[in-house]
Amino acid sequence: MLLCGTNWLRAADDVKQLHAQLSVAEDADDKPSIIELSRRLVAISPNDSTAWESLARTQLEIEDFDRLSETLDGWEKAVKKPAAAIEDFRGDLSAHQKDYKGAEQHYLAFIARKPPASDVADMYDKLSELCVEQGRWNENATYRNKAIAAKDSSARRVDYACALLRLHKWDAAYAEMAKANKLEPDGAEVKEWMPQFERLQDYLAQIKAIEARIATAPNEPALLLERARFFTLAQRPLLALDDCEKAAKLGPTSLRAHIQMAEVLFDLNRDDEAVKLQVSKNLSREQSGHVSDQSLGELDREDSLIAKNPNDAEALAARSKTLRQLNQFTLALNDARAAVELDDKSAAAHFEMAHDLDGLGQTAEAIGHAIKATDLGPTNAVMWYYRGVLEAQRANFPAAIESQTRSLAIHESSAALKAREEAERRIGKVSEADADLRRFKELEPSH
Repeated sequence: MLLCGTNWLRAADDVKQLHAQLSVAEDADDKPSIIELSRRLVAISPNDSTAWESLARTQLEIEDFDRLSETLDGWEKAVKKPAAAIEDFRGDLSAHQKDYKGAEQHYLAFIARKPPASDVADMYDKLSELCVEQGRWNENATYRNKAIAAKDSSARRVDYACALLRLHKWDAAYAEMAKANKLEPDGAEVKEWMPQFERLQDYLAQIKAIEARIATAPNEPALLLERARFFTLAQRPLLALDDCEKAAKLGPTSLRAHIQMAEVLFDLNRDDEAVKLQVSKNLSREQSGHVSDQSLGELDREDSLIAKNPNDAEALAARSKTLRQLNQFTLALNDARAAVELDDKSAAAHFEMAHDLDGLGQTAEAIGHAIKATDLGPTNAVMWYYRGVLEAQRANFPAAIESQTRSLAIHESSAALKAREEAERRIGKVSEADADLRRFKELEPSH
């Protein structure tokens, strides 16, 4: 119904007052008041796009997505020529709902309305983020470049450089970082990312050399894992993860791929995904924070042997040992058990079974395999020593003393002397324990 005369003037005055109150609420970031005042405004003046936009923006900020959808529908019905901002809001709503295709369509529709250049650049930023969510790295770089074309900034140059890194376009990425640094050397993004680019630069020569080999053998898991290692050392976990995932698909039996992938996932705080690989958070790392090159090299050799001959019990036992030394007892036990099934006469396989079961808290079962290991390898001092350790854990101190005595007869070691001394004291053999302690101190004077 049309208003006229006094009524029209009263309504116009009400709208003016509500806008003034809305401005105050927005300055105070009083979201409940913003929503209430905006609703009153659109009820009085349905064509007030400013009020509609304020209402929609606030609902988006408080993540009231159901009411946001209702607001956008009402806005479109009330205004003959809806503002371009509606497409932006609909895009954000679709992105929240993981409808990335719909979000992209709305953002592109917003750009098609030919808004100011700064708004176009912001929209290309959003489109880039959509591509990141979907792993569309080429499109991500394309949209980053378009954002720069719309409105250049050091932050956008840094984003574009990072997008190029993901595509392994090293020279182009470093060129963009140089431009960003020239535009704003003290910019927050430049300060954050320049050291990371410099760290990667330290490994870039090796990475490029590996890539030359990958170009001739793109489906070779070992090469991908080698490059992933350098990405990990350079603290570029996402690049490393790309290679690890591809290597794992190409070589599903590769436990080096499992270990490297889990290391990266731990670095990304994605522990749940690492656990699915049966890799424990207790993964052994060096002081540098990385799994040792030696362990990865051993896994690589053992993976290769097992890939050639899955029934190689010796290689399975060796890989079990490497995994155990990395504190990965579940994976290690799988290999040790497979080795025992293939060769029940393998002392090494039973020895690894004992270690792995003990590592998983199954000491009672572990002792049986430790005994089997010493029966099959009676001249191995380390196997006797470990059998004695397990026997002491089960409070069978006479048996532990006997096992350590057998170990010392084969090869004297401070570890076996100390273990025997402790077992002797537990059953009152004080003089024997004192003698072992004196000899231990002669071998280990620092103790």
